[in-house]
Amino acid sequence: MDNNQIQDIVIVGGGTAGWMAAAALSKIQGRRLNIRLIESEEIGTVGVGEATIPQIRLFNGTLGLDEDDFMRKTQATFKLGIEFVDWTRCGHSYMHAFGPVGGRDLGLIPFYQYWLKLHLAGLAADIGEYTFNTIAARSGKFMRGANVQNSPLSNIYHAFHFDAGLYARYLRDYSGTRGVRRTEGKVVDTVLRGHDGFIEAVVLESGERVEGELFIDCSGFRGLLIEQALKTGYVDWSHYLPCNRAWAVPCESVPELTPYTRSTARSAGWQWRIPLQHRTGNGYVYASEHISDDEAAASLLAALDGKPLAEPRLLRFVTGMRKKFWNKNCVAIGLASGFMEPLESTSIHFIQSSVAKLVSLFPDKGFAQVDIDEYNRQTQFEFERSRDFLVLHYKATMRDDSAFWRRCRDMELPETLARKIELFRSNGRLFREGEELFTEVSWLQVMLGQGILPHGYHPMVDVQSHDEIVRMVEGTRKVLRDSASVLPAHSEFIATHCAAGVT
Repeated sequence: MDNNQIQDIVIVGGGTAGWMAAAALSKIQGRRLNIRLIESEEIGTVGVGEATIPQIRLFNGTLGLDEDDFMRKTQATFKLGIEFVDWTRCGHSYMHAFGPVGGRDLGLIPFYQYWLKLHLAGLAADIGEYTFNTIAARSGKFMRGANVQNSPLSNIYHAFHFDAGLYARYLRDYSGTRGVRRTEGKVVDTVLRGHDGFIEAVVLESGERVEGELFIDCSGFRGLLIEQALKTGYVDWSHYLPCNRAWAVPCESVPELTPYTRSTARSAGWQWRIPLQHRTGNGYVYASEHISDDEAAASLLAALDGKPLAEPRLLRFVTGMRKKFWNKNCVAIGLASGFMEPLESTSIHFIQSSVAKLVSLFPDKGFAQVDIDEYNRQTQFEFERSRDFLVLHYKATMRDDSAFWRRCRDMELPETLARKIELFRSNGRLFREGEELFTEVSWLQVMLGQGILPHGYHPMVDVQSHDEIVRMVEGTRKVLRDSASVLPAHSEFIATHCAAGVT
């Protein structure tokens, strides 16, 4: 083996981030690498990232996981999108669904532009009526994509809700069979090389010194390596995303498992609801400036579907990102790299994306700075564009019933988001920039859902006659509705294929 090739990787911290990194690296690199993961059962993990977006299926597929087995082992349910309740105004709700909106585009003009012409004339229903996953989700139905030609059933976009602790344990077992060595212990010191400041080793509470060539920091908010040892710095986004605390509590599950996450706006933030097979995950993300911890906890407990299964747990955070995600020979992944509230279920995706970028730009012992810079550039771009998407939910609101919502409505926007809103407001134009996470149809659903309606539509829509447009748009609506009607109930599908405890 080339002596310049990295062989020894040390991952500090377990949880979802640590074990996703260990699983992916051990699968892709095989036993060529010596991977050691250090974690402490005493420290525990944050564990609120229990809802995902469809890209998680690519990660699980890369590992070769059987989806039904994964579902059983993690008490998982399926997810078709996210319902937003009371965000635009009290009493209003909309769905940000996965997958396409409408049917086939006509040439280069997307379907929604034809819908927009009719909608502006009062001749078309809400965009959700033309979105397959929204129709299926609101009906409580689900199935995996089937081999049906020219049908919405051929490719149903889905993600998962799962128990993050069970997922980490599942990947821990997976990684162990591929040679990853787990060490129980606490890191109490980090040893830096004198000549370049690279990490040489970490020292455990037991006194053991663990050396490595590449260190992956999955130590959570503490940033044990990336911040405490390397003093990398942090970019604070509290101005744009003012929530800084969250209460989390599980409660009893309900018989009818909704195939979507629910986010309900509250007076000083928002509440999540994530249905799993064995329980429902709940949390209240809020700004401590606008509500006390006790009031927030009481509000959360009063809004549960069933009996709480544990005492609420308080999390404190500062929204933002590290100034560098990769510094010297240390890569921060998960909460150690930064934090954005899980409003759009991005927490686990950021882990997945970071691991994928690390694999793509995997270093040798020389740690070429150009590779490190490119990793940081790509990751920063993804964080910033995803931040803009979250800010959109807060900014575009008609609510003025509390100081929190008035503050959000009146805040100054990042220039990148302001430009995107104005472009859409004019003639409904949306463009995906580079490799930003959220696609045009995601921006479309949230823009419309939050009450931003364009003044006009793409002028080339008028190439088609009015009757042709009506026939196409309303024909699509009927096909989507009819297709969704044949799906089984979500709970029934789980019982048949992947109920926990059934093999």
